[in-house]
Parts: sequence; C-alpha cells; structure tokens
Amino acid sequence: MLFKVLSFSRSGVFSPSILKTIQRECFRKMSGALDAVPKVDIDATGVFKYILLNVYDKTKVNVEPTVIVRGYKRCAYHSDIYDEVQEALQPLDCEPLGGGRISHDPENNKIHIYGYSQGYGKADHEIAAKLIKKAYPNYAITVSDEGY
Repeated sequence: MLFKVLSFSRSGVFSPSILKTIQRECFRKMSGALDAVPKVDIDATGVFKYILLNVYDKTKVNVEPTVIVRGYKRCAYHSDIYDEVQEALQPLDCEPLGGGRISHDPENNKIHIYGYSQGYGKADHEIAAKLIKKAYPNYAITVSDEGY
C-alpha cells in the first residue's frame, strides 16, 4: 500500500519498473543484526551433531531470514544445539530446518556432512556444505545421505 502512495511517473509518479525495483530491494535488504550473526559455528575437530537454522529479526518487516549452521560436541541432542543457539541469538528468532552430523578433520582439511536428526529431520546437507565451504575455503567438503 505504501508503494502505491509513493509511485510517481514523469508527472511525479514512479514508473512500474522502478516500483518493482524498489520493492525487490526492500525484500532483499538484510537486517544489520542478521548480518552480524556468523553463518557457521562448528567445533574445531571431531564428530558431532549439527543443525541448519533460519534466523529472523522479529523487529524488521519484509526482511528475509538468514541460514546458519551450528554444530557442537558438547550437545548430546540436536535440540540441545537449538536451545543454546536460540538463547544466544536473542533478540533474534530462529527455527530449525533439520540436522545431521559433521565429521571435522582439521589435520587433513576435511569435513564430511551426513545423517539426520530424529527430532528435526534431515537438513539440506548441500546448503550446509556451501556455507561451511565459505568458512573453510581450503577444506574438502563432502556430503552423504547415509548414516546416522
């Protein structure tokens, strides 16, 4: 509705193409708080559970969520990771997209992503792999749907 009020043409009204561009940019804009959240936070070594999450800024309208990966040996269950991350992200909100396991071998620069979460279902390991590859560019990242 606001965009209809602001739409001006040559005679003082935005053209429809400019209006679409403005709308698209408004929807793409990320919240500053979301930008500050690290996309990947996993333990430095070992085999552990991980979850993929959407993170939202509850105070911003029309801001797309950001996807993050979290995995810790100290968490026995995927829900433990979620509880820890949810508390740490306050005042942001998050929702689990699924989970799995990560095998992190820093000596050989390898990370293997596999398995699923009984509580949250299987995460999209390809999305997790893309995020992890950005955080660990010199690593070989592999993905498998096998195993628990």
